[in-house]
Amino acid sequence: MLSTADLPLLKHTDSGNFFLIAGPCAIEGEQMAFDIAGSVREMCEQLAIPYIFKGSYRKANRSRGDSFTGIGDEKALSILKAVGETFDVPVTTDIHSEPEAALAAQSVDVLQIPAFLCRQTSLLVAAAHTGKVVNIKKGQFVSPEAMHFARQKVVDAGNERVWLTERGTMFGYSDLIVDFRGVPIMQASGSPVVVDCTHSLQQPNQSSGVTGGRPALIATIARAAIAVGADGLFIETHPKPAEAKSDGANMLPLAQLRPLLEQLVEIRQVISRFAR
Repeated sequence: MLSTADLPLLKHTDSGNFFLIAGPCAIEGEQMAFDIAGSVREMCEQLAIPYIFKGSYRKANRSRGDSFTGIGDEKALSILKAVGETFDVPVTTDIHSEPEAALAAQSVDVLQIPAFLCRQTSLLVAAAHTGKVVNIKKGQFVSPEAMHFARQKVVDAGNERVWLTERGTMFGYSDLIVDFRGVPIMQASGSPVVVDCTHSLQQPNQSSGVTGGRPALIATIARAAIAVGADGLFIETHPKPAEAKSDGANMLPLAQLRPLLEQLVEIRQVISRFAR
């Protein structure tokens, strides 16, 4: 589990709960970010769940050239920083190139490496050199065993604060499947392992050029992740996913998050008894 040594703003690290990375796919504006952060923080305070707010300041990996990519780097990063300061929570965002590592590190506590870039050595080293926690998403084309090498690149660069995130493996052209054996396999490397409950349900490569999803199964993936001992969960959420500017097809409606978290806390308590 994590501690305040990993992230000074992180709370409830002694609760025995999983930690939660949650927020919108992309930063669409300050009010939206504040509304989501405030709501999720309140849930996590009441349930004693360590919470990290997530929001992409820029969407670089898009199928179509006319897809939403962001409201501007400086503006979005300032919103992320304001969320952290206002709600006293750590924040995370994804980066896509070496210069972005130093830029984003000025505003966030955790740098997320996108799945498609998980083997990009120069990006991993640049993220490591910021001293921030580095969360590497497992590529859809990478085995859990091979993620040891991605992790080791960060460690060899002088940063041992590394997390690994499972987000599904390609299963044909337009679907993903989660192999939960990957959780203990990646944990064996010595890093906390997160399961991304929303991106693992994406349906990429649609003929429309807009990625689809199966959000009705988010709870299924989340419950299974806790049952196999995942350290953390990643859940993208939005008050109205159908109106979201990015990845609305696989986000969890914000109103459904609290009852799901309540279930997951109960499952965690049962599983913890078997781990003693």
